[in-house]
Amino acid sequence: MREKGRTRRLIGLGARTGGALLKNRLGGQADWRALGEALFEGLSELKGPAMKLAQIVSQWDDILPPDLADELARLQRQAEPMPWPRIREALVLQYGDLDTVFRDIEERPFASASMGQVHRAVTHGGETLVLKVQYPGLAEVLETDLFQVRRLMRLGRWFKVPQSRLDALFEELATSLREELDYLAEAEALARYRERYRDVENLVIPEPLPALCGPHVLAMRYVEGTPLRELEGTDDERRQKIATALADWITAELFTHGELHADPHAGNFAADEQGRLVIYDLGAVIAVPKASLDSMLQLLDATLAQDPMAMDQAMLKMGGRQGHGAPLALYREAAEAVSPLFAPGEQDFSDVRVHRRLRELSPKVWAAMDRLQPPADTLLLSRALNGHYWNLVRLKARLNMAERTGPLLARARG
Repeated sequence: MREKGRTRRLIGLGARTGGALLKNRLGGQADWRALGEALFEGLSELKGPAMKLAQIVSQWDDILPPDLADELARLQRQAEPMPWPRIREALVLQYGDLDTVFRDIEERPFASASMGQVHRAVTHGGETLVLKVQYPGLAEVLETDLFQVRRLMRLGRWFKVPQSRLDALFEELATSLREELDYLAEAEALARYRERYRDVENLVIPEPLPALCGPHVLAMRYVEGTPLRELEGTDDERRQKIATALADWITAELFTHGELHADPHAGNFAADEQGRLVIYDLGAVIAVPKASLDSMLQLLDATLAQDPMAMDQAMLKMGGRQGHGAPLALYREAAEAVSPLFAPGEQDFSDVRVHRRLRELSPKVWAAMDRLQPPADTLLLSRALNGHYWNLVRLKARLNMAERTGPLLARARG
């Protein structure tokens, strides 16, 4: 990866993005599809932090213009793979003579992401493995890329997002990316999660192979599965089984173990032939302090009570408000939009009326950014929960959310 060339391309993409945002802000009609195509092509080739940021943003498909969201979403499923010779270099650095370790390695990856790509391999004993290979040279250019990403994020000030919030979001992203480069830490996370959920029948976590793992290559036993994004057209029973497993797992992670999988894009999950949820990637796991959970439950409680003043008090307590004048009308609309998902009985996550109301709220939220801000210390948690929510939407989940959240809310009140 040539650092100067990467920097020029990132600056160019940033300028094009800024131009589109400025045109839209001044009342013009930005070509979001063309911008999305340019970002897909450029970031797909460059990989790294900027592509990761775009993948994160693409999960906010209730906020982005639909054409832009559609193009950025391609980064989660169609990113251009790095040529095999470069990947082979990384494997040789890890293993030396590949022929002495593997009988075969598929040169074409079956998954490509922002920080690495995944290749199937077969050992001389006939066992099929997957090798998650970090893109060569990525660690060396990470800090330079992050500097350019910080410049890109300054565009958020045009939407009245304070610099302190942008700084917090950047630090969150930078920390998670630095941690994600440590494949030995991910191997340890896989082992920890396998032990934690060894008795949960509807959950599958691949087994890491420590003898074959290194700082830039993660080796796991191969677990075949149908990617979550391909389950939308499958039979309803299978989808509901996976959706229930996903919701149960997220609940256990948060309220039993105080952690959360923080990279919820659909490519990290699958369903095996037995209808179990497969979790492939544990490169981004965050600790969730009890105080953060209690604050979010307090906000949810006020929202379900449709009490704007209590919602504002909860936001102030979380550090999510600034300036003068609570946006009470916006709180009321938000409560009316969210409450149906938590009504008694089974709720349908494919109900387009809920998503339409949430989407209609987005420009009003942006307009109130001088008073209403996401709390700085819950940005990553909020983003992860948002991504998991949209995975449930894709699965057309039907869940009794009132039954799930009722005991949690009662415990928080006590």
